[in-house]
Amino acid sequence: MSEPGTGPTARRGRPRDAAVDARVVDTVLRLIGEGAAIGELTMEAIAREAGVAKATVYRRWAGKDALLLDVLAAIEPPPETRPRGVLRDDLVAAVEYIRLRALAKRESALLRGLLAQMQTRPELWRTYHDTVVAARRRLLTDLLARGVKDGEIRPELGEDLDLLADMVAGPVLARATLRPEAPLPDGMAERVVDTLLRGMRPHEA
Repeated sequence: MSEPGTGPTARRGRPRDAAVDARVVDTVLRLIGEGAAIGELTMEAIAREAGVAKATVYRRWAGKDALLLDVLAAIEPPPETRPRGVLRDDLVAAVEYIRLRALAKRESALLRGLLAQMQTRPELWRTYHDTVVAARRRLLTDLLARGVKDGEIRPELGEDLDLLADMVAGPVLARATLRPEAPLPDGMAERVVDTLLRGMRPHEA
């Protein structure tokens, strides 16, 4: 689980009390879990429920949207950010993250509800995509670009890394979104990556 305040909304300055951060985030999760709508929550009410001063909350988060991004980060599985140096292993880790996140969304009514509510707030949803989602995708395209540079992926495939990333992420995403009843079993990431790499690698002379 990601630590509150360490995601895209974290700010520099005086060291923050992680216990206070966690208490505020847990309070928001509890309120949403009890049925509160995002639009109904106020920073004042969150501070009161968490037992901290309103100024304490505002020192940590510029506003409710910034806080909600940290709340979402707290209940989403964190991505693997440290490459292992082996293309297959790194791609498997990337696809496995997508699989685990899809499973978490299936299994967590809280996560589903929070994501659904965020989509009703266009600016918040755009910020979420421009920071969190874009950063995850960049990890994947960077891995693929490295594979092209190292000669493990045919150079012509590097001309459209976005398409290549879609091919890698697509099988799990398609099953997760278009076939919500379909299984997302252990080992799926390995099967997807091994199949794709057979088509991506340079042809033998």
